Amino acid sequence: MSASQPLDPSTSESSPPTRREWLALAVLSAGLGMIVLDGTIVGVALPEIISDIGLDLTDAQRVNSLYAVVLAALLLSTGRLADRWGRKLMFLIGVVIFIGGSVLAAASDSGGPLIAARAVQALGAAFIMPSTLSTVNAVFRGRYRGAAFGVWGAVISGAAAIGPLAGGALTQWASWHWVFLVNIPLGIAVFVAALLTVPETRGAKGRPGADVDGALLSAIGFGALVFAVIEGPDLGWWAPKDDLVIFGWVWPADAAISAVPVAFAIAAVALTLFVLWERHRERVRRSALLDLNLFRIPTFSWGNLTAAMVAVGEFAIIFVLPLYLINAVGLDVMGAGLVLAAMAIGAFFSGASARHLAARFGSPGTVLLGLGLEVVGIVVVALIIHADTPGVVIALPLVVYGLGLGLASAQLTGTVLRDVPVEVSGQGSATQSTVRQIGSALGTAFAGAALSVSLALTLPAALESVDVSGDEADQLATATRQSAGTAIPALREAGSSSPLGDQTAAVTAALAEGFADGTRWALLVASVFLLLGFVGAFALRRAAESVKDLP
Repeated sequence: MSASQPLDPSTSESSPPTRREWLALAVLSAGLGMIVLDGTIVGVALPEIISDIGLDLTDAQRVNSLYAVVLAALLLSTGRLADRWGRKLMFLIGVVIFIGGSVLAAASDSGGPLIAARAVQALGAAFIMPSTLSTVNAVFRGRYRGAAFGVWGAVISGAAAIGPLAGGALTQWASWHWVFLVNIPLGIAVFVAALLTVPETRGAKGRPGADVDGALLSAIGFGALVFAVIEGPDLGWWAPKDDLVIFGWVWPADAAISAVPVAFAIAAVALTLFVLWERHRERVRRSALLDLNLFRIPTFSWGNLTAAMVAVGEFAIIFVLPLYLINAVGLDVMGAGLVLAAMAIGAFFSGASARHLAARFGSPGTVLLGLGLEVVGIVVVALIIHADTPGVVIALPLVVYGLGLGLASAQLTGTVLRDVPVEVSGQGSATQSTVRQIGSALGTAFAGAALSVSLALTLPAALESVDVSGDEADQLATATRQSAGTAIPALREAGSSSPLGDQTAAVTAALAEGFADGTRWALLVASVFLLLGFVGAFALRRAAESVKDLP
């Protein structure tokens, strides 16, 4: 069979995958791992980046969340393109763009260029992600499909969990620029290997027309939603607190209403119009960006809802914990990376055993077990964190969390897509990836918002405990909050030579404890979303059992 021809699902159902197809799975997983790693590797390097190029908390959120926002906005479009133009072609284009974005990010010397470079990286990732999943869905059928999805899911959980360790090592032993430069040799290797091993697959011939309006509406809706959550603490949730400047245009602080509720309204209108537009495209038999009929499949709809809630919780945790470990506890970036590597240890161990547990309890049951472990692990972390909590004590419940992460991620993907027809697997996989990325963007946004709001309460209270109040307390609390905590190690390093003199040590300890208290609230917000995902997993298991029982 020629690599350029679409695969015949019926033949792949009856015959085992070839050696080349297994190699293709490894290459696709490496490409997937590269972009997932890049979504989390930045977290532990973020305090160093903040200090080096002068980011504030909102810019720091943008560095993390814009990657996920752009990715979420484009995945439906790129998944559709992959079905029509060829998934291998889209994968290769994505790798090239991703490498280019990584070069730009590494060369950035201020917040604006770095944020723009992250958007370029996300554009490349948007071509890569749906191409990998839809190719796996098309190539591997029957009993081999579960093993392939297990590998795909384990790569997601493993790469996401190992990102902080890799980021810590590269930042401490080289510089934060290498967090991005490492993608260049890895990307080149993936590109060459994909040329040699990955088969070209396409979806069924689609309807005429390009759904440009749908792409614009989805991008506006998702972008406005995440923007509102990120900017709320600084701009004001209703009444304006500060000026908003966008490309020279100013939304003033004395306006009648903040830009945030307006952004929420734009998101609601755009996403509602998007759904109505997609229904219209279906009625007139034109190509649609999103096949809403997919949501009539119970496992697909409940699985996506579960995946969204889980992604919010997981990425909230990845954003907040490095800031706490480095700024409040005082670990260096490598030390923080080692603590967070506990998640990777758990994820790799459970990811390898997930298939065996799924054989006994079923994939939905394994997802349920994994999410239960995630909730327990992160709630314990939230309860034990203080400014003086040893890193090893924090690492122990993170192993439990990682065990759950590996189990849930490895089996959730296959469960969501198991009843999706192969000819629309590109749309199905792109929809699931979009849901995950929206969740990850919102996770970073919600975590940043929760941390900012809680720090506004916990930092003044902590300073008051050491008899610092009034304007001085307000200035210290504001500087600490806006710098995402990097003001704390700066005071720690200055010692008694700081403007606070002999009071520096006490103030630093109070700020660190206040930051730990704020982190606790942010983690509890994350745990609420994980708990919602746990509830969704119950419904997913019922849906899977009802489909299984149908004649």
